[in-house]
Amino acid sequence: MRASRFFISTLKEAPSDAEVVSHKLMMRAGMIKRIGSGIYTYMPMGLRIIRKVENIIREEMDKAGAIELLMPLVQPAELWQETGRWDKMGPELMRVKDRHGRDFAIQPTSEEVITDVVRTEIKSYRQLPVNFYHVQTKFRDERRPRFGLMRGREFTMKDAYSFDRDVEGLKKSYAIMFDAYTKIFNRFGLQFRAVAADNGAIGGSGSHEFHVIADTGEDALVYCPTSDYAANMEAAAALPPTTTRAAATQALTKTPTPGKQRCEDVAAFLNVPLTQNVKSIVLVTEAKEGEVATKQVWLLLLRGDHELNEVKASKVAGLAEFRFASESEIVEWFGSTPGYLGPIGTKKPVNIVADHTVAAMSDFICGANDVDFHYTGVNWGRDLPEATVADLRNVVEGDPSPDGKGTLAIQRGIEVGHVFQLGTRYSQDMKATFLDENGKPQPIQMGCYGIGVTRILGAAIEQNFDDKGIIWPTALAPFEVVICPMGYDRSEAVKAEVDRLYAELTAAGVDVILDDRGERPGAMFADWELIGVPHRIVIGDRGLKEGKLEYQGRRDTEATAVAPAEMVAFIQARLAA
Repeated sequence: MRASRFFISTLKEAPSDAEVVSHKLMMRAGMIKRIGSGIYTYMPMGLRIIRKVENIIREEMDKAGAIELLMPLVQPAELWQETGRWDKMGPELMRVKDRHGRDFAIQPTSEEVITDVVRTEIKSYRQLPVNFYHVQTKFRDERRPRFGLMRGREFTMKDAYSFDRDVEGLKKSYAIMFDAYTKIFNRFGLQFRAVAADNGAIGGSGSHEFHVIADTGEDALVYCPTSDYAANMEAAAALPPTTTRAAATQALTKTPTPGKQRCEDVAAFLNVPLTQNVKSIVLVTEAKEGEVATKQVWLLLLRGDHELNEVKASKVAGLAEFRFASESEIVEWFGSTPGYLGPIGTKKPVNIVADHTVAAMSDFICGANDVDFHYTGVNWGRDLPEATVADLRNVVEGDPSPDGKGTLAIQRGIEVGHVFQLGTRYSQDMKATFLDENGKPQPIQMGCYGIGVTRILGAAIEQNFDDKGIIWPTALAPFEVVICPMGYDRSEAVKAEVDRLYAELTAAGVDVILDDRGERPGAMFADWELIGVPHRIVIGDRGLKEGKLEYQGRRDTEATAVAPAEMVAFIQARLAA
């Protein structure tokens, strides 16, 4: 590729609405162009990277035995209504009507469509297992699109769906896809971690997320440095304390705490450790029987230095569909405004759930349900009945690993892939069955496996950049090598050597671009450092007279002199490394 025949459009400054590094650098490098909130045109430079991501994915999916098809972007509402997700997905699901007033969804994912395909095509156990995948545009109407391709509304995803006759078969298909994903991310050249995860709205019995490690990542990844344990924060288990609860040593006392609403402020005011305080979180669930709606209020108790894990809370019996209480509801049930709430003396009965850590505490401090007052010396059994106990909190660094092989550490990551064991979540609803060896119908066991194709670009940049611009791993770079001539249009010697090397590299299968735009050296180097091409060759009269060409890797601090006749082999060795 010659730069004069390509489209290169770089900016010195990022647009003001670009927030994170990847968004800023992709805009500056001319890889994407915003046309609406969370919607981008992929410019030629960016599209080359997307195609490389897709090619790697396709190669590994094909090797793993998956079969490519292509499902529609627009899907009939009837399929989504069969599984209940037409209503459950909420406003993230973009709904449209055709000219006849019929409802359709712009797909955010394709479980319903692929299940419909399979229930009409798969009749016998002899046709299983099978795994279908496609690479297709998706749309999710994010409430607040941000961070460029990291959280856009329109994006490209590879989603695959496996179908098996039994749970053992599903586990084998899942293991095959897990292995394929590991190979894909290794080929991308990215540092990543696979972690156990919650299935969320997709449903099913088990899942893993694949995260690109980056300090700017939105997600907290929990792992044990001395074992294989890894989970995202939502799924990481906080083990109950191993010590028994100490006996009470203090009397229950209603203590003035004027203006002290936060646990940290109460602890400082009373000159006690924050770990002696208990925070109160009020949730509400509502159920409707006919025309009558019933409301239940729940009080969740966590140690003052711990944070609520909402996913764990939703798994407590009765809390699957909770919301946070309004201030008026809090006053109605507790008789106090937030900041002074606790489990003793509520105005109306509430369901109390204590985190494992709180259940093991004695002589603790909590709100007195009276403004400017807290109770000190609170003890279970004596001052309030034993509560329902559950794992409600986020883990913290230093917690014991659930596998008993060390303590937990936390790092940041960007989710770019997710694999699920769906089981019969969709096949039951949509009556996707097969006939077994005895001629009896059985529900098909499903798995689903997604990779955010366009999100890979943002994640890779968040992991690989410096003050000059992007540093692409070679496998993902828009071009592997750039040739930067000094005086291409002024020196016959330079032009001859550049054309020779360009032809030889191209013939050797190297993805090379020749910058023949006639730019000044400083501007030319700045462009390619911003764009992030990993290997650069500089050719000028001075070097040719000395019998040398100049090579510099994108991460190298200094250039390396290479003889012209040796440059192709030198580049091939660097690419192979």
